[in-house]
This record gives sequence, C-alpha cells and structure tokens, in this order.
Amino acid sequence: MRTVRKTLHIRYLLPAAVVVAVGVGGLLTSLSAGASTRSRTPSGANAIAAPTPPIRYVGTFTPAQVHEGQVLFEANCSSCHGTQAEGSALAPDLQGLGPATVDFWVSTGRMPLADASVQATRKPARFDNQQATAISAYVASLAPTAPGFPSGIPYVDTKASSLSMGNRLFVLNCAACHTITGAGDALADGAYAPSLHVATSTQVAEAVRTGPGNMPVFGPGTLSNAQVADIVAYVTGPIQHPNDRGGIGLGGIGPVAEGFVALLIGVGGIMLIAFWLGERA
Repeated sequence: MRTVRKTLHIRYLLPAAVVVAVGVGGLLTSLSAGASTRSRTPSGANAIAAPTPPIRYVGTFTPAQVHEGQVLFEANCSSCHGTQAEGSALAPDLQGLGPATVDFWVSTGRMPLADASVQATRKPARFDNQQATAISAYVASLAPTAPGFPSGIPYVDTKASSLSMGNRLFVLNCAACHTITGAGDALADGAYAPSLHVATSTQVAEAVRTGPGNMPVFGPGTLSNAQVADIVAYVTGPIQHPNDRGGIGLGGIGPVAEGFVALLIGVGGIMLIAFWLGERA
C-alpha cells in the first residue's frame, strides 16, 4: 500500500515540478532580457532620436553673403528690378518674396532675363550655387518674407520618402501641365509648363512652394513638407531616370509618340514586306 501511495505521490508531483520549473525559467529569462534591453537603451533626452525633417529651410545668411549678393545684384539685376529690388516698369518688386523665390529664378538661369515680353526659359545659369545663394540672401535682407512664401531655401531629404505617394501626388497636382512623364507641355496664351527632366531637388521644392510663372503656389496648407518630399523623390527618381522596359525611352514624351513610332515602323514595315512579296509573286 505504501508503495502504491508513493508511486501516486511522485506521479502527481512530477508534472507540477516541471510546470513550476518552466515558469521560473521563463520569468528569469524575461528579467534578464529586460535588463539587457535597459542596458542598451540610452536614458534621458537621447532615448529616442529626433526624426530628420523631410525639408530643411535655410534662411539665415552671413553678412559676407549679403554683401556679395548686393554687389552681384547691383551689377546684374538692378537695371530692371532697382537697387533695392523695389521693382520698376520693366520688372516686378522682389521684396518679401523670400530667398527661395529668388534662388529658383537665378539658379535655373531664368534670370537675368534678356526680353521681359516672353516667358523666361531655363538656360545655363550665369551664377554658380554660391553666387545664387548670395543674391537670394541680399534680396531676403531687404524685407521680411511675406506670408505664404518659405523663409528659406529648401533642402530636401528623400531617404524616407514614398515613391508611390509621390506618384499619386504628381498625377493629381502636376501631370495636367507637366504631363505624366514630366516632359512639359503647352498652356494657354503662348505659355508652357517646362520640362522637369533636369530640375534639382531644391528647384522642384522651390517651384512647388513659390509658384513661378503660371504655376500655382502649393503652401503647407495644401501639401505638407513630407508630401513635397515625396513629389521631389518621384521627380528626381522615376521621372528623371525612367526604367524603359520597352528598350527605347523616345525622350519620355509619352504614349502618343510611342504609338506613332509603333504605327510608323510596325505598319510601315508590314506594308513593305507585303509589297516585296507581291513583287516576287
């Protein structure tokens, strides 16, 4: 009888001991993992790294930059815009437009403009980036930036940007004028939307935020900085560097040109073969 009781006692105690051992082992493992995690996690303000903003606006300039910009502006721009950028019968007032507006027009070569009666076109810039920034700094120093214009030159970080979102935003807001391939197109009254194939990330962001020419201004209430960075990533990525799966990009003009080439070569080739076969018969 004693042997039977002892056997039953061991039979019931053994599973319970196993369960307790597993529970204690799991608890000790959790505690050690937590301690290890705490030891690797920095404390205080550095515990969570601050996210990098998608666009950084630089609007603080040195006195040397402002002085250099004044010299360049007086020599190249003041004959139309005035020495204080106050404007004239030939050119508009630049005061209050902010450094991003000036930087866009100067860095893309649209200014200085030889003929004020025609739309300014992109051409090789007369000034390098340092000089363009200096001119922008001088104009910005003349008056506070007006509401609705960025107070600094935008520098875009597209590392965390979404190409799919950039594509959607581009189709919704930009493709109607610049076309789906960014090649540009004619608008009303002799105006046109320029090609985006050579625009830099800063220039794309400047255009979105300042609305040069016939382009509307897309302020923070319309497009956030993250959304602008998505558009910039899409323009400087798939738009400027397309994946031409068909083999030939044809200048990225679009499906109309591609269809014309297919019709010309495809149907034309078939007709030539038909004529050749007819002659042989």
